[in-house]
Amino acid sequence: QVQLAESGGGSVQAGGSLRLSCAASGDSFSSYCMGWFRQAPGKAREGLAVISPSSGLPTYVAWLKGRFTIPRDNAKNTLYLEMRSLQREDTATCCGAARGGGRCAPVVGDFGTWGQGTQITVAA
Repeated sequence: QVQLAESGGGSVQAGGSLRLSCAASGDSFSSYCMGWFRQAPGKAREGLAVISPSSGLPTYVAWLKGRFTIPRDNAKNTLYLEMRSLQREDTATCCGAARGGGRCAPVVGDFGTWGQGTQITVAA
C-alpha cells in the first residue's frame, strides 16, 4: 500500500506559477499510475493529469494541456505538478492519487489512494 503526502500549495497572483509535490511511501512508487485532481469550492472533484508508471507518458485533460505539466521522479518517489499562467478559476484543493493497475487516465473513479490535498489560491 502506498501513502501520499502533497505539499507546495499557497497563494499566488493571477498569471503566476506554482510547483506541487506529492511524495509517496510504503510501496513501489514506480509501479503506480499517478495523477493530480482538484476540487474547487462548491464543485465536484475533477481530473487534471496522470502519468503512466511504465512509459512515463503523461495524459492531460484537454483544457489544461499546455499550462500544467506532470513530471515524476521515480528515484525520489515523488510526483510533481508544474502550473503556470494560473487564473482565478484554478483556485482549488489539489490532491495526488495513485492507481496500482489498469488504465492510467484522469478519471476520479479509477483511483483508490489519495493524498490529503494542498490548497491553491489564485488572487487577482
